[in-house]
Amino acid sequence: MNNLFDKISFYFQYPFVRYALIVGILIALCSSLIGVTLVLKRFSYIGDGLSHVAFGAMAIASVLNLSNDMLLVLPLTVICAILLLQTGQKAKIKGDAAIAMISVGALAFGYLLMNIFSTSSNLSGDVCSTLFGSTSILTLTAKEVWLCIILSLVVVCLFIIFYHKIFEVTFDENFARSTGTKVDFYNLLIAVIIAVIIVLAMNLVGSLLISALVIFPALSAMRIFKSFQSVTICSALLSITCAFAGLMISILAGTPVGSTIVAIDVLAFFICSLIGLLKGGHTI
Repeated sequence: MNNLFDKISFYFQYPFVRYALIVGILIALCSSLIGVTLVLKRFSYIGDGLSHVAFGAMAIASVLNLSNDMLLVLPLTVICAILLLQTGQKAKIKGDAAIAMISVGALAFGYLLMNIFSTSSNLSGDVCSTLFGSTSILTLTAKEVWLCIILSLVVVCLFIIFYHKIFEVTFDENFARSTGTKVDFYNLLIAVIIAVIIVLAMNLVGSLLISALVIFPALSAMRIFKSFQSVTICSALLSITCAFAGLMISILAGTPVGSTIVAIDVLAFFICSLIGLLKGGHTI
């Protein structure tokens, strides 16, 4: 045990390990907060759809040789999030079908572009890293860390400030609209927040695993608690714990970062499900 603590202390001496933990924990916190809302609004799959949009946007940015792909990836992801959350239930193609169409279309389009215009000698490796996460979380610069800190603080502050309005919109949009709540504005706010989280999280877990980061903590918390507030707090704590544990295991054992974090999230879900059954199966 002492050898393990000595090894952990040794790794903490390196800035890249501290950077990875800071970014990983912040992304996990933001994902869990908005994840509860998305699960309850039956938009759990939106994280996967938007991550594929981000993948397609990254492919376009690569073809255009943009030095900073965030300038293209973030706006496109935000626009798609707005279209899905604001018009998904009003359009002829409903929310779940629209997400599936965008998800598959963006993924195929992005991969096609990367094949046609690729300048990389290891296309398969690049695609695999983008889809399943890579070691880029361990090569973060101080500038990237500060960007993540600032965006994460904005997301958390917006969620806290508009908590009650988000609660209303989450459970009953029609009732919220009848009481004067600007439902469209808060749906727009939720769309922007989830888009920012998706773009930030791609370096951590990859586009195919982002949904797990958003969904599993919320579902795990719902196995134990019933109220929206309790579920949100429990989801945040679970997500942070799983992200920390996953990152430490990944660093110590040399396993893929994204897959390790998701595996810990899955394990936490089964543990919470067992606790829920022992309590009487109370879920929301």
